[in-house]
Amino acid sequence: MSELVAGFEAKHGFPPGPNEIRSAGEDDADAVSTLSDTGLPHVDLLTFYEHIGEIDLADVGNGYWVHSAETVLDHLREYGPVGVDDGRDPSGLVIASDGGGLLFVIEPDGAVFRTRTATLDEPEFDRAADSLRQFLELLGRSVARSIDTGEPGYL
Repeated sequence: MSELVAGFEAKHGFPPGPNEIRSAGEDDADAVSTLSDTGLPHVDLLTFYEHIGEIDLADVGNGYWVHSAETVLDHLREYGPVGVDDGRDPSGLVIASDGGGLLFVIEPDGAVFRTRTATLDEPEFDRAADSLRQFLELLGRSVARSIDTGEPGYL
């Protein structure tokens, strides 16, 4: 994905704004350990956070942010897990958002859901991806579409 962000400057002649893919640091490792102890996140999310601290793509569409493990943990502590399916106990974690206020929630099985509105008060969800890997691939395609066409790419 960093190659796609780097391609922005080649296409447009100036560096992208605050776009950044930050490597994980010591604070991230502590948050990953604590998240792991909750039993909620899928192993792929924990592996992701061992390497990537966060992703900030403010120049793509309305913007996309894959939150740090620490931000995910803070949200979990403040609001608890998110209920994606009315028939099950809440078990989702808010892992990302876009500039329109939509949130992306990962379930313990790895599926990623997008809210239909910018609220978690009475949320409705659409399945965005079957796995974290697929979600990140879709995000990468959105970046590529934005770079190739100059048009916003949407997930």
